[in-house]
Amino acid sequence: MSQDDEILAIAREGFLDEARDMLRQFEQALLAMEQDPGDGEAMNSAFRAAHTVKGTAGLFGFDAVVGFTHEVESLLEAMRSGELPLTDEAMALLLRGRDQMERLLAEVGLDTHDPDVAQTSVTLGESLRGLRARTGGNAAPDAKPGPVAQALQPESNVKPASAAGGVWHISLRMGVDALRNGLDPISFIRYLDSLGEVRAIHTVTDTIPDLASLDPESCCLGFEIRLASQADRATIEGVFEFMLDDCSLVVLAPEAVSADYERLLEARAPDGDARDSLLAAWQSLAGPGAAPFIDRREQVPERRANEPERRTGTKERRGGEETRFIRVRADKLDHLIDLIGELVIASSGAQMVARNEHSPTFGEAAQRINDLVQEARDGALGLRMMPIGETFSRFQRVVRDVSKQLAKDVELAISGGDTEMDKQMVETIADPLMHLVRNSLDHGLETPEERRAAGKPEQGRICLNAYHESGSVVLEVSDDGRGLNRDRILAKAIERGLVEPEAELDEEQVYQLIFMPGFSTAEQVTNLSGRGVGMDVVKRNVEALRGHIRVTSREGQGATIQIRLPLTLAIIDGFLTSVGGVSYVLPLELVAECLEVPLECQNHPERVAGHFDLRGEVLPYLDIGRFYRHTSSSGGRRSLVLVRDGSTRVGLIVDRLHGEHQTVIKPLGQVFQDIKGLAGSTILGSGEVALILDVPALLDLATARLSGGAGARGHAAKAAASLH
Repeated sequence: MSQDDEILAIAREGFLDEARDMLRQFEQALLAMEQDPGDGEAMNSAFRAAHTVKGTAGLFGFDAVVGFTHEVESLLEAMRSGELPLTDEAMALLLRGRDQMERLLAEVGLDTHDPDVAQTSVTLGESLRGLRARTGGNAAPDAKPGPVAQALQPESNVKPASAAGGVWHISLRMGVDALRNGLDPISFIRYLDSLGEVRAIHTVTDTIPDLASLDPESCCLGFEIRLASQADRATIEGVFEFMLDDCSLVVLAPEAVSADYERLLEARAPDGDARDSLLAAWQSLAGPGAAPFIDRREQVPERRANEPERRTGTKERRGGEETRFIRVRADKLDHLIDLIGELVIASSGAQMVARNEHSPTFGEAAQRINDLVQEARDGALGLRMMPIGETFSRFQRVVRDVSKQLAKDVELAISGGDTEMDKQMVETIADPLMHLVRNSLDHGLETPEERRAAGKPEQGRICLNAYHESGSVVLEVSDDGRGLNRDRILAKAIERGLVEPEAELDEEQVYQLIFMPGFSTAEQVTNLSGRGVGMDVVKRNVEALRGHIRVTSREGQGATIQIRLPLTLAIIDGFLTSVGGVSYVLPLELVAECLEVPLECQNHPERVAGHFDLRGEVLPYLDIGRFYRHTSSSGGRRSLVLVRDGSTRVGLIVDRLHGEHQTVIKPLGQVFQDIKGLAGSTILGSGEVALILDVPALLDLATARLSGGAGARGHAAKAAASLH
């Protein structure tokens, strides 16, 4: 791939990223319009998003996107002007138009052309024009049904000017970094043809240096352009909206007087030779017989209010925080995180060597390096953090469409959208959340008639919430529907042979059955749910992120599904322990305190699990050494690490405590990746491999393995009952 091709590929990817962001804004604005038809800001936001997609696509020559988006934009413009009311039919067409824009952008990304997609653009475009015509909106005069190729061409909402009185003058000077930033001046100029007729162009080359000092990546050009068009100023300036940081732009209206040109001349050519050259160029652009641009006898008045100069640049146009953001490729960021991880391991090794050498100087230097590495680690991990709100907002459309399909009135409440989590988690968790929301819509919430009979408001409510807790990210999907029927779930599980009839399961264990493969209590299969697949996918995807799911429910009042995820998948603060010569790492955010092994645990050394009294509170414990069948290597004195799992506290008995340890998470490999109770591995400074314990999964595994189904969690309840 040549350098030019690489630049174009990067620019194309940048366009697609921005276009997808605009589509999300477009959809959110449409949904806000539907909730409040009088929301003028939402209407304007939707129009700006569509206009941005169309304009940017035009710069790259993506005519199919431009042509169809123009139809959507025209419908919105009719609504903005009051010619067209916001009806259910109009909203449905706009949302379908948004989906079609997404399909067209997908074709751009894949560099493909699907005739079916093209035909959909034609059909849907005709529907958009037909709605405008039927409801009083003015269809574009050139918007006539035709063949596919014709329908996909950009259709302007302006007519070419036929007289000199409709000729605009555009003075453009490119910034020196325009080419480096992926901007092609010719593409912008070419797009002006969609607004009318470019009558003449003069290229300004005064700033081009001599050949010896010429930088081929620097832009030294300017343009004087005469455009015949009936478009307004905002439309013409909007063509250059995406390059305003890299250019200086002045647009003079057809009715501009000589004083306006005088001010432009002073700005562009202050000295005599350049002034005369630019005047001659203007006269040449206007053609023979044109009136002089500058009447030197006319006194230059103050700048007219309707003739603003668009002098732009990063410092002039955008200030503050906006200029501090840059786009970085995701793979480069991931590579940086990997390097930081290796640096963490190397720093740990240097500290260990310093301790073994008993060198104060070496130890001080190693500690300083470690502090800097930790700061670099925190900074690098912060680059991967992004808010969950964007993912949450996608479900507004899902809730709207599915609720209409099911004839249910549903409100979606979102909170905690600014909660940040790892980028990879944000991308991966979207699909599980989608299953949970659709499940709440289909199975959780009742119909309006059922809710009315139950004394509830007809409108159901689904809540999406996110927050940080104990070093983890918690996501909650809740509803105020019918809740989970414990007896029905248990009966279905017994019927399918998933649970023995005599098994004693607590409420939480019963609710976990809904995540079993193929499990479903639905009486009939719909196109939304009922096949028993979705919830299984949810659990597998969450566990792949080292997360865990908890379910709470009150029959007739609703249910809440809570997903708890680690803050990052790359590097964590850990607490290093060892059992039987094997090193284990506990996530530091789960560690509450460390104790000597209580007497009640020492009195029963043969037990794998049991309970102990901690300051009047009965808590369960699990002996890691006995659970994993290690031979204890401690001299008899062992320790208990108290860990938190949500609201549950459990003691883990280990041989030795080694303190805090920066832990770079490594995968276990294909052979060991399905082992329960382990979240991964890490490499210590000595080169030794340590295993990272997945505390919630470990406790669940212990519960399943130990007799009576009690395990570490169950012992707490049994012990508490025995005290009364």
